[in-house]
Amino acid sequence: MLSSPSIPATNGFSPQQIPLRPLVGYLAIAVTVLVWAGFALSTRAASGAQLTLGDVALIRSAIPALVFLPFLPKRMAMLKRLPPHRWLMIAAGAGLPFFGLAAIGGAQTSATHVGALIAGTTPVSVAVLTWVFYRQRPDALLPLGIVLVGVAALIGASGNLAAGSLSGVALLLSASLLWGCYTLGLRGSGLDPIGCALVLALPSTLVLLPLLATGVLPSSLTQVRLAEAMPYILAQGIGVGLISSLTYAIAIARLGVAKCAAIGALAPAIAAVLAVPLLHEALSMGTILAVLIICAGVMLASRPKRQPGA
Repeated sequence: MLSSPSIPATNGFSPQQIPLRPLVGYLAIAVTVLVWAGFALSTRAASGAQLTLGDVALIRSAIPALVFLPFLPKRMAMLKRLPPHRWLMIAAGAGLPFFGLAAIGGAQTSATHVGALIAGTTPVSVAVLTWVFYRQRPDALLPLGIVLVGVAALIGASGNLAAGSLSGVALLLSASLLWGCYTLGLRGSGLDPIGCALVLALPSTLVLLPLLATGVLPSSLTQVRLAEAMPYILAQGIGVGLISSLTYAIAIARLGVAKCAAIGALAPAIAAVLAVPLLHEALSMGTILAVLIICAGVMLASRPKRQPGA
């Protein structure tokens, strides 16, 4: 996969400081993928809620911000050491800018396209950004190509992508690039999982609160019943904002950037399969084929790299 001998490793994600526990990493990325798949499913199921984009963004950031705020004092020194470009890569890559692109793009396409064009293309985004930023070519071009073929097949099988939705596709692919920045920003950041969650949640919350309070962004949070907001609280605030921000950071530390990005590409496939029993959606032969292709690419991309002479 992607080697990084030129990237400093003396940080919180350094193999010298964190024992390599692959099993913990695989468990963490499995939880992350399930959360991502659950987010796609909840988006389909909760499309009738009256919350605005700003409301959902606030739920996504404010819940983890409140939960992790007591841990801030002990991590102030760690956060002050974080270089500005790392702050930007993490906070923008998975925070408010990422969510805005994903939500607007999803509104113009569908939940299936959100999963396929963000989680499904993240391995490619990481590979492209690694080559652009660090001039390191990916070692596993074939598995990445297979994943892309599977993602394209999944989009084709889902149908209902109108010609006017091309701008939505562009937004979702831009969100995938931001998520790739976030993934690379974690590597070499010196942050532990809670520190990473704070970098994600606090800036977005501090930006959103005055915008919503002054009416710059519309809000209907006070008029919506708790039952209507609950899918977003569970999927966005607790699932994505709280759980996956921790588990993804743990997985990056244990498994590495490229492998986590590849395994994360399973999210849209899992969402498509789970939609059958949970949302009673039909699973076409095209969708089944696309899921199998994505799984094959992920399995190839996740294989341990053979050492010379082994």
